[in-house]
Amino acid sequence: MTGTTPRRRHSPAVYRRRRLVLLGGLVLVVAVIVWLVVAPPWRGQASTSSPPETDAVDVAATELPAVTDGSEAATGETPAAETPEPAASGTPTAKACDAGDIVVEAVTDADTYGAGQNPGLSITLTNNGPACSLNVGTTTQVFAITSGADTWWRSTDCQSEPSDMIVLLAAGQTVSSATPVTWDRTRSEVGSCADANRPAAPAGGASYHLSVSIGGIGSTQSKQFLLY
Repeated sequence: MTGTTPRRRHSPAVYRRRRLVLLGGLVLVVAVIVWLVVAPPWRGQASTSSPPETDAVDVAATELPAVTDGSEAATGETPAAETPEPAASGTPTAKACDAGDIVVEAVTDADTYGAGQNPGLSITLTNNGPACSLNVGTTTQVFAITSGADTWWRSTDCQSEPSDMIVLLAAGQTVSSATPVTWDRTRSEVGSCADANRPAAPAGGASYHLSVSIGGIGSTQSKQFLLY
């Protein structure tokens, strides 16, 4: 056509640059959309406001209430009894423990005691059966000290205000006395608790044995110790 300037064709390099710019813009748009879907900016704030996970509570080492007897009252050494926590409902729902599944052990805090040292006595029990309930209160705890055929001391002779405590024992759980019961090395008899002149146990290397029971289950064997 007369008077018309012919259109100038761009070089191939110009077309390549335009295509690259267009492609780069599309990639950027796609990237922004993916980021908004996968990682919205409010997600981090929501996660920090969520409550932290709590650790599991370890209940493998529970303590039994301690026995308070007349000898401790006389010396002012009443132990502070730490007790196992009852089930949430207040009464365990498991069946009563089978005596054959419970192993009871008599424990002393030393094997020999010098002059003026009073033995500390404890109970340890292990549940080798399934979860079960057992009365571990002071009404069911008995500590007895013998020498030969002679019973020198029994915790129930002068026990004050015994109480029941039924707890749930998990399978394989071991529990023990909260505080050792102290034997003042004297002979106990029902009715003699207020007597300040109870006979003293012979010493000089004399041998004694501690036997215990709890929940009507006795210790498998006695624990020997010596008095000097």
